[in-house]
Amino acid sequence: MIAAVRGEVLVRRPDHVVIDAHGVGYRLAVSAETLKSVPAAGSQTFLHAELIAREDSLTLYGFASEDERDLFRMLISVSGVGPKMAIAALSGGSSRELLRAIAAGDAKRFQAVPGIGKRTAERILVELRDKVTGALESTSGAVVAAEEGDARSLARDGLVNLGYQPLEAEQLLDGLEGDDAEALLAGALRKAGSSR
Repeated sequence: MIAAVRGEVLVRRPDHVVIDAHGVGYRLAVSAETLKSVPAAGSQTFLHAELIAREDSLTLYGFASEDERDLFRMLISVSGVGPKMAIAALSGGSSRELLRAIAAGDAKRFQAVPGIGKRTAERILVELRDKVTGALESTSGAVVAAEEGDARSLARDGLVNLGYQPLEAEQLLDGLEGDDAEALLAGALRKAGSSR
């Protein structure tokens, strides 16, 4: 089972990327959301992965976050939703937005996805609503815990949200001290500005 791929981006296309990990090129199908976090060819990146085995193929899917991968797994557990349809659904917004849409019963959000009709959208909502409510509660708890104690991870998340890769964000935070996420973020951005 391939759970993650780290390496140099060789190819970056609208529906997939190829990452060279120690001499092996892995082709990962990705959503539009994940593609936003993949840097240009020649740069280093890290993606969580899910390998789907079918009778006639092995397909690797890549995700910028574990939350997106978990939502992908939930979506493909729904009858009538395959991996390609799940990736298309994930391209419609962040995993947090999609979780909220499921919790709110927003079928139109899913009907806007090519290949998902009214029945499939309703099936997604019915089958995933309870799971999603639990996922939203647990991630809210994690955010509160992070806010209370881990300024560094908040600063790192802030840098990632600004477009830096997780590895770059860690490098920018190296050597910075403090327990205020905003101060750490400002220091990292100053460091990034002076190195350009």
